[in-house]
Amino acid sequence: MTYSIRDAVHADLPAIRDIYNDAVLNTTAIWNEQAVDLGNRQAWFSARQAQGYPVLVAVDADDSVLGYASFGDWRPFDGFRHTVEHSVYVRSDQRGNGLGPRLMQALIERARTCDKHVMVAAIESGNAASIRLHERLGFVTTGQMPQVGTKFGRWLDLTFMQLTLDPGALPPTIHKE
Repeated sequence: MTYSIRDAVHADLPAIRDIYNDAVLNTTAIWNEQAVDLGNRQAWFSARQAQGYPVLVAVDADDSVLGYASFGDWRPFDGFRHTVEHSVYVRSDQRGNGLGPRLMQALIERARTCDKHVMVAAIESGNAASIRLHERLGFVTTGQMPQVGTKFGRWLDLTFMQLTLDPGALPPTIHKE
C-alpha cells in the first residue's frame, strides 16, 4: 500500500474523530468510555496548533486518513517543558501495515525539532503490540502502575515508557536578571 505522512488539516478531523472513537469504543488504548464529537477534536486540534505541536496523518493515494499521531505537554509545569507525551492511532482496518512505526518515526523527528528532550508513552500494559513498537523505536520501560484504570468491567494496568531524544544534551539554564 502506498501512503504518505503529512500535517493534518481541518478537513482531516472527521476521520481523526472516527479513528479516536473506534479506539474509545473497542479498545483499551484510550481509557475514555464516551465517544467524542467533532467539536471535541476541533478544540484538541486548535490547542495543539496553538502550542506549536504537530498532528500528523498517514493518508493513502485518495488522501483518506489511515492513522494519526501527535504529542502534547506531559505535565503543566515549567520544569517539564522539554517532555511530551504522545499518542498514535491507526484505523482498525489498517493495523499491521507498518503505519504505526512510520507515524512514530515522523513524530520523534518533530519532537527533536521542537527542542524536546524526552517523549513519554503511557500504554495499557496488555497492549503488547504497542509496547513492542515502542521498544523497537528505542523506548524503555520506566514504570508499571497496576490497576490505575478501569474499562470494560476490568482493572487496567499502565506501563510508562520513555525515549530520551538527545541523551548527551545538557539541561538548559535560565538566566535571571
